[in-house]
Amino acid sequence: MTGSPRRKPRRRPNPAPTASIITGAKRNIPAYDLLQEEGLELIEARSEQLLQEVGVRFLEDPTALRLWQEAGADVQGDRVRFPPGLLHKLLETAPRQFRQHARNPARAIDVGGNNVVFGPGYGMPFVRDLDGGRRYGTYRDFENLTKLVYMSPWLHHSGGTTCEPTDLPVNKRHLDMVYAHLKWSDKPFMGSVTAPERAEDSIDMARLAFGTEFVDRNCVIMANINMNSPLVFDHAMSGAIRVYAAANQCPVIVPFVLGGATAPVSMLAAVTQAYSEVLVGCALAQLVRPGAPVIFGNFVTSVDLKSGSPTFGTPESALASYAAGQLARRIGLPIRCSGAFTSSKVPDAQSMMESVTALHASVLSGANFVLQAAGWLEGALTISYEKLVMDADYLGAMHRFLQGLPLEDESFAMDAFSEVGPGGHFFGCAHTLRNYETAFYDASLSDRQSFEAWSERGGEDMVRRANRKWKEDLRRYEAPPLDPGVDEALMHYMAQKKEALPDIWH
Repeated sequence: MTGSPRRKPRRRPNPAPTASIITGAKRNIPAYDLLQEEGLELIEARSEQLLQEVGVRFLEDPTALRLWQEAGADVQGDRVRFPPGLLHKLLETAPRQFRQHARNPARAIDVGGNNVVFGPGYGMPFVRDLDGGRRYGTYRDFENLTKLVYMSPWLHHSGGTTCEPTDLPVNKRHLDMVYAHLKWSDKPFMGSVTAPERAEDSIDMARLAFGTEFVDRNCVIMANINMNSPLVFDHAMSGAIRVYAAANQCPVIVPFVLGGATAPVSMLAAVTQAYSEVLVGCALAQLVRPGAPVIFGNFVTSVDLKSGSPTFGTPESALASYAAGQLARRIGLPIRCSGAFTSSKVPDAQSMMESVTALHASVLSGANFVLQAAGWLEGALTISYEKLVMDADYLGAMHRFLQGLPLEDESFAMDAFSEVGPGGHFFGCAHTLRNYETAFYDASLSDRQSFEAWSERGGEDMVRRANRKWKEDLRRYEAPPLDPGVDEALMHYMAQKKEALPDIWH
């Protein structure tokens, strides 16, 4: 970073108002264990065999190759093979739980344990809404989506590349995206991973917002790292892992495993491959900086073998999520699982059916961080304004589901039985009146009117109600306060970086 802004930013900016802040759901229900001990041991044994006999390639990253060789791996060219036990030993330093701080300290999230954090869609080049249809995403869309995520209490994390702002140069748009997360939201966020130098820029901007010493001691930014499955890390991804880990920030290691395409058609083999790839990425972070936070990422689904298209919300992907959750708990790492995935092109019945299937599998598998929890369409090619608010509304129901059934005296309502007696009703009893506002989750987009009342009010379906809601949310949006010195420092940094580089559009 060169030069200095005219005003020195304060180390910790003033927090935004803390009304209605929800920093995550608490899991009071058990995670589902699909596999017995024998099954887990078999996956681990096959994983060790795969890593020792086949190994993983690290393309154009001599630093990573050197680190592996010094750690005791067998390095031949760009292929690394791992002796049994090496990766598990390295992962002993990874934290089981950590905190990601937010610009507003009240919005910090805890990742791991019984904490569940929801974040929006990530990485979509297209956006869609009822008014404009499907189109390439722009920076205005990126700002709008960031604001909508900020407005939802059920989305605890601002995410990262909620859509690609294709009207900005490829090599500079990461600066604007990080700025938007810091300017228009005060929730935790993710930085760039598309090149190691863009990862450095993301962390530099975080240092301007939080202070250099604070960032060195605390996690303030995550990074979504996708492998080139099968069994390859390119320089962009392995380099980004090293950059984030060296700065004590959190890479989320996510294989891109598609049964029948980037993995065998057997889901058990696909799970074993994904597990192996995750271990390597997470261990690399620990090689760089022992104790740096890292997340076990899971993305395992199938392809339609007739068309080659990825499929989502399938029984096979649900089973893979359950297995991944068990494996992550077994080695003691927080896990990111699938979100509201769908192959549907529009926010219709197919989209919600597949999304709910995928989301329930994620929640029941024990996920701690659910990226892609809202807005996803078309196999991650499109993010929809309407589906974003529809999914977010459903995430509110997931908060209630995760609470389970509290075993308290008030929950048994014995005073209500005494008051009402046999044959009565409970509408107006004291217990109902005490719990009227909190007894049931009230989905804001669901319609529960009679058919006649619904017809008289226009007969809108949920998509049209969602269209109206996101527009209302943007009208009501108020930006959280950002220290003027921090804002100026960020803009100064971006201006210098942009001036130093030519525009690249592909």
